[in-house]
Amino acid sequence: MNRRGRTIPLVAALLATAGCSVFSSGAATAPAPPERTTLRVGVGNAIDTAPLRIAVAAGKFGSAGLTVRLVELGADDGLAKLTAGDLDVTFASDIAMFRAAAGGAALQLQGEAYTSGPNTMALVTLPDSDYTVPTAKRAPKIAVNMLDDVGSLVARSVLGTAGVDENKIKFQAVPFDRMPQALQAGDADAALMIEPYITRAEKDLGAHILADGARGSTLDFPLSGYAAAKPFAQANPRTLAAFRTALGAAQENATDPAVVRDALPKFSDIDTTTAALISLGSYPASLNGIRLQRVADLMHNSGLLANRLDVQGLLPGKTGY
Repeated sequence: MNRRGRTIPLVAALLATAGCSVFSSGAATAPAPPERTTLRVGVGNAIDTAPLRIAVAAGKFGSAGLTVRLVELGADDGLAKLTAGDLDVTFASDIAMFRAAAGGAALQLQGEAYTSGPNTMALVTLPDSDYTVPTAKRAPKIAVNMLDDVGSLVARSVLGTAGVDENKIKFQAVPFDRMPQALQAGDADAALMIEPYITRAEKDLGAHILADGARGSTLDFPLSGYAAAKPFAQANPRTLAAFRTALGAAQENATDPAVVRDALPKFSDIDTTTAALISLGSYPASLNGIRLQRVADLMHNSGLLANRLDVQGLLPGKTGY
């Protein structure tokens, strides 16, 4: 008897009995939707947050199933509002986020915002100043926006590398928009400014850059980012994964400086001429723990953090948590 002839009908019958189950086992399952569709996101510095603002205005987050409502922080502390539940995600300086995390705040980073480039932060003097090289003064008076943030950290790094005794630097807190007056009054020998204040001081007062702040240990230095409270992140992993994906695309779009320069006058007090002249840094499209660890380590080495902070522990896990 031909056994092979009986086997073929048997296989066909088995397949028919199994029906579509044999073939449907590999069918794609629709991904689960985000836990929520609206996010309240705190935003600050216009240059740092330009890609996010541009993407929200263009409705780009809608394709990710999200409605992003931007909340202007002004002088408010975004991290405090995050803790209070008034925001779902907030923009903040990396230094502020790492200081908060070291102090016990449960945070999860959601994206990098801005990284320094040449002359995006610098020690600035007026044209008639006798402070012409970083080592010209043994105990320079330096104006910084905040005493314990990126300004003092960068100034210490730049002046210390040049040979100035960091312990002799005299810092004083002066708002960015008041720094030119502090220099004119002789209250400061130099001011650690960022853009667009550097360009404005150059245009209006003929100011000079004493030293570029984005060099040495602060070359291509991460400056700011976005964070969520960790309990919120754990409860909404798909929502924040969608946010990170859309934010990454927005950051990638800002690779072209013209995109940022054209948009800045639309949502800030930076005029078209200044926007065309300012120095711009870069906009990372994804979180990089090694890059961000540089900030935490410099904070630790400079005394801003008592203990070394492991930034890797602040990043979303591979599962989205």
